[in-house]
Amino acid sequence: MIKKIEEMTKEELVEYIEQMNEDQTGKYGLVWDREKEPEEIVEHCNKFIPVLKNVSELEINNNYSKNNILIEGDNFHSLSVLNYTHRERVDVIYIDPPYNTGKKDFIYNDKFIDIEDGYRHSKWLNFMQKRLKLSRNLLKDEGFIFISIDDNEFAQLKLLCDKIFGESNFIAMLSIENNPKGRKNSDFISVSNEYCLLYAKDKSLSYFRESIPKKSKDLTLDENDNYVHNSGKRVLVGEQKFNPLVENFASNKHYTVYYNKETKDMIILKEREIKDVDKNLLSKGYERYVSYNKNHFVQNTYSSYKIKELFEKNALDFKNGKIYGKNFSTEIRLKSMVTNNEYEAIVDNKKCKFKIDVKTTSAGTELKQIFGVSEIPFDNPKNPGLIKLLLNLVDNKNIIVLDFFAGSGTTGQAVLELNKEDGGNRQFILCTNNENKICEDVTYPRLKTVITGVRKDGSKYSDGINSTLKYFKTDFVENSVTRDQLYYDLTEKCIPMLCVKENTFEEIEITKEYAIYSNKEKTNYTCVYFDIFGTEYDKFKDKIKNINEHKALYIFTLGEYINAEELKELKNYSIEPIPYRILDLYKKVVKMCKED
Repeated sequence: MIKKIEEMTKEELVEYIEQMNEDQTGKYGLVWDREKEPEEIVEHCNKFIPVLKNVSELEINNNYSKNNILIEGDNFHSLSVLNYTHRERVDVIYIDPPYNTGKKDFIYNDKFIDIEDGYRHSKWLNFMQKRLKLSRNLLKDEGFIFISIDDNEFAQLKLLCDKIFGESNFIAMLSIENNPKGRKNSDFISVSNEYCLLYAKDKSLSYFRESIPKKSKDLTLDENDNYVHNSGKRVLVGEQKFNPLVENFASNKHYTVYYNKETKDMIILKEREIKDVDKNLLSKGYERYVSYNKNHFVQNTYSSYKIKELFEKNALDFKNGKIYGKNFSTEIRLKSMVTNNEYEAIVDNKKCKFKIDVKTTSAGTELKQIFGVSEIPFDNPKNPGLIKLLLNLVDNKNIIVLDFFAGSGTTGQAVLELNKEDGGNRQFILCTNNENKICEDVTYPRLKTVITGVRKDGSKYSDGINSTLKYFKTDFVENSVTRDQLYYDLTEKCIPMLCVKENTFEEIEITKEYAIYSNKEKTNYTCVYFDIFGTEYDKFKDKIKNINEHKALYIFTLGEYINAEELKELKNYSIEPIPYRILDLYKKVVKMCKED
């Protein structure tokens, strides 16, 4: 009988892998020791159910915009909660996970993984697999995930992501020039880059916009003071060697154009012979434009309807007996090699300085400025410029961005600054533990300084950014009590989760038996009834009857059934039993993490 992988010795495991590689059935994939040493944080969830606890005294409100969220706690717990509150609601995930260099940068079961650890890669893959699985559930079908990594684990990460997100959903592997001078302590080659893996949840539903401004030297102003590309104009009407001959003279791709540069008037006519020139129009200052090849009419590139549409948009250039289509595009695609650069560009039809800065040194300098210190408070922070570069690929300024390896909070800063720069309304959710007080001493103070513009010591950093930050910590409900007690305990502690789910943080009314919250604009409400034996159910119903806006109702029950008949007179509401739905989804999360 073949042993289970977890029962094999190291030598038996090596032999097993070698046999798999030699298997003639054509098996292919990433093989590692799945659970040689189960992750304690995951085993902990068999006994305790993670929830959120609101830390209201750390809330930041610098005028109002979308509620950004910071969750302090292990990201496995945070992702478990988010699988209930934000399932299929996140547009973009960016993470900068531990690179597993063997230099005390990756902790597994409260131990730093040394470079000599024989299961170093397996432990990292076990750690990443669970979190990537949970994060995939959070993405919208058209969403993306961006993962920074270096050469210690990029090959394994690529295969792992192929398995979780699907090889067909791979977009690109970016090379990021984070250290242009190169590392002096590198062996053989002076390493000057790291990588960023890009995946879509469903590539067929997703796309990136062209986001990099063109250089001003490649563009010129046209007669209407709009920048157009200098070269590469397409001939729409004129000599054409490859267009087919006109056989049907009634075709909408056969026409002659007469254009008067003085009056800027265009007339389209049908002509049957090249020599059939309208001398009357020529005498009035019009110039004739036809598509031809060796004295024969050929079809025009576009139909007469399309050429009229382009003319009305001032997108035609009449020059040297030809009509060209103007290229108004002032942006190009991001290239897979992301290098630091600075140049004069055209943005919003104006010349300006554009800079791509993804250097780690620049990120460190900026972090020191935020904290007003001479020594960097966090090693190897990511550059906000890189995150903004990635977020700009998404053609939507109203997205939810998740970073569950938030570290120093770079992603939060990038979202805040990008919103200020382009008027966007993006929202971030950051998850980080508090190891070495990183959340208390770095992540939170950084975000507070960027939002308020004031450092911890009271000195001014900036003018601030209009935004809001909600602070939560992961909390737990014991799972080893009786079912009824578990239901009561979880219901009592789940209200912050419900407010996060519905984005309703304004307290309207709270009693011992129910709670009502709303969003800032009073357009959406969360109404929770959490005591099945309470005496205020009629009062609760009367309260929510008077709310005309949308109401998300969460009703306590010891099962999955709610007697909605009592609420049939209500309008504009949704209803969900608690805590049944929370427990049901949580069980699925735990089961999924145990599956290969």
